[in-house]
Amino acid sequence: MSADAPGPTAHSTRLLEAARSGDERAFEELVEPHRGELHAHCYRMLGSPYDADDALQEALLRAWRGLGGFERGRSLRPWLYRIATNVCLDAIKKRPKRVLPIDHGPPAGEGEGPGEPITELIWLEPYPDERLGHDAGLASPEARYEQREAVELAFVAALQHLPPTQRAVLILRDVLGFSAREVAESLETTVASVNSSVQRARRTVEERLPERSQQETLAELGDDRLRRVVRDYIAAWESRDIDAMVAMLVADATFAMPPHPHWFRGREAVIAFLATTGKPDLRHVPTRANGQPAIGWYLRDPESEQYLPASLEVLALEGDRVREITAFTGRMCAASELGSLPDLFPRFWLPAELSASE
Repeated sequence: MSADAPGPTAHSTRLLEAARSGDERAFEELVEPHRGELHAHCYRMLGSPYDADDALQEALLRAWRGLGGFERGRSLRPWLYRIATNVCLDAIKKRPKRVLPIDHGPPAGEGEGPGEPITELIWLEPYPDERLGHDAGLASPEARYEQREAVELAFVAALQHLPPTQRAVLILRDVLGFSAREVAESLETTVASVNSSVQRARRTVEERLPERSQQETLAELGDDRLRRVVRDYIAAWESRDIDAMVAMLVADATFAMPPHPHWFRGREAVIAFLATTGKPDLRHVPTRANGQPAIGWYLRDPESEQYLPASLEVLALEGDRVREITAFTGRMCAASELGSLPDLFPRFWLPAELSASE
């Protein structure tokens, strides 16, 4: 079955005709059901929810201006995806790809710290689960990846290594489930070219993905065990209990702190680095990002006595232990750069500060 189904309803047809006549409210109602999934699509393409904001806004502006060329009787969804994809391809031409520290350079050597933050817009950024909504399964029977699986940090990071057109083809075919013909029409190419591109893209992505997705791991754990794992992890980190921290990590665990470029590989290296940070006075708020457990960490400010945002930490699990820790710090970046914390925490509906009593 194609991702082009179902066709327009009588209500959407009326909205379309009103929008064609210049009714902006009708246009907003027409596109509203697609807004969330289009935003996630732009995030997969660009690796940043902030870039996705801009791309979605531009895509809807182009759609509004191009309504006269939209064929009556066709489904709106593929047309909107065509516009959004091409907006993203235009954006990719103007900036470097976004990566995680693990893809930026080798792991830190013994005794090295996190390094000076790189403030250029090169870092992959986290994505709040709430943007995905509750319908996070397969977009269509032809899709290979579930919607939530396709925003996991490892998956989005792998996408960024694809040439832009291959990236678009893989997402449209394997995440959104559009047919090769539909993708060819969207990208103004041939079905043969789409089929060739998707095969190459699949090989590249699969080489970079772990054996199991986080969605498989979390489903096997179940909600209760997952809560216990996160609770024990938080307790170990807040108390800086070295034995407990060691017990929470797999042997080849990694720890990264974008925008700092250095990262740490191996349980011993991670623990050694954390031991250099002392025992900070922390508070936390659990959340979710990229379909994975996440934690908003707050650090006590000695002047105000309030706890202020320190990092948004996204965890990747292996069984009931932690395999990857990606702590998006942003503290040393300008507020307009890198999705820094004054902007990042509200995007996850995290409070701007915590009081000492919380």
